[in-house]
Amino acid sequence: MQSQGGTLVRHYREMAFMGVVKVLLNLSTISRNLSLCRSDIIKFQPDVIILIDFPGFNMRIAKYAKKKGLKVFYYISPKVWAWNKSRVKTIRETISKMFVILPFEVEFYRNYDFHVEYHGNPILDAIQEKLDEKGKTPELISAGLLSGKPVIALLPGSRKQEIHYCLPEMLEVIPHFPEYQFIIAGAPGVDPSLYNQYMKGHNTNIVYNQTYDLLKQASAAIVTSGTATLETALMMVPEVVCYKMGSFTYNVGKHFVHVRFFSLVNLIMGKEVVKELLQFNISKCISEELKRILFNKDYRQAMLDNYVELRNILGTPGASGRIGRRVVDLLKESRDNKSGE
Repeated sequence: MQSQGGTLVRHYREMAFMGVVKVLLNLSTISRNLSLCRSDIIKFQPDVIILIDFPGFNMRIAKYAKKKGLKVFYYISPKVWAWNKSRVKTIRETISKMFVILPFEVEFYRNYDFHVEYHGNPILDAIQEKLDEKGKTPELISAGLLSGKPVIALLPGSRKQEIHYCLPEMLEVIPHFPEYQFIIAGAPGVDPSLYNQYMKGHNTNIVYNQTYDLLKQASAAIVTSGTATLETALMMVPEVVCYKMGSFTYNVGKHFVHVRFFSLVNLIMGKEVVKELLQFNISKCISEELKRILFNKDYRQAMLDNYVELRNILGTPGASGRIGRRVVDLLKESRDNKSGE
């Protein structure tokens, strides 16, 4: 947004707290950020507020904006289909228009008599651009990070808590695959020292801002659940998905989250395409699944065939542009209706 000329009032990374304990410890910071956002909205008096993801914060802003009589659009729906479906009522009452990025969300909201729009998934844009690149040498090759062995990519997530819990589990797998090299996709904005404390004693390298280039070179990937699972699938890289969190967060969350799958790939497909590993015995199970991916040709090909179907379900690139034009059209319609009254 900033690169397109937007004025950055507060960066998202200053407000992202993950897990029950982290949220409780930062309640005062969250409260200050909410107050800042509310006052900025009143000062700016926008024609529309466009909320993007980040539901814990944004739904509070939506309620406030509704009381002030402001139009609210939401891009990337809160995962109300996973837990606390009662939030749909609040969404219907506060959101003027919802744009979703997962096809199954259209039917989910229809069951609650709320019309939402799906115009594609924005991930497709970046993926297609990378897949279309021809004759370019990735920086990780020119930097000499590839040893000649086939690559297994490690994508441990972008949040500190995810890296803390998931990366050690991934690294434990390395000794079981000496004929492969493991390379970590470092998240932008994360201090390298965080990775270094876990990488000690493990034969691995790390690259930053080159995740797609890394995936283009990878024979397989171990991925922390999140958007990266979908990106990996669209890059046609067989993967195993894992997730781990603090014991307290897990024990609280398991009573509220009720979904058959937790990876985006499986959720969109409505079946198990990639193996999901949650909380316990992760490194051992990763090794077993990685062997199937790498050495069972039929198993590997079935996963790749499902990736093709996944791509067809998601549609074509250009979602962000289509949604941007739709937002403008809706605002024009609203203006015309008011002028015609």
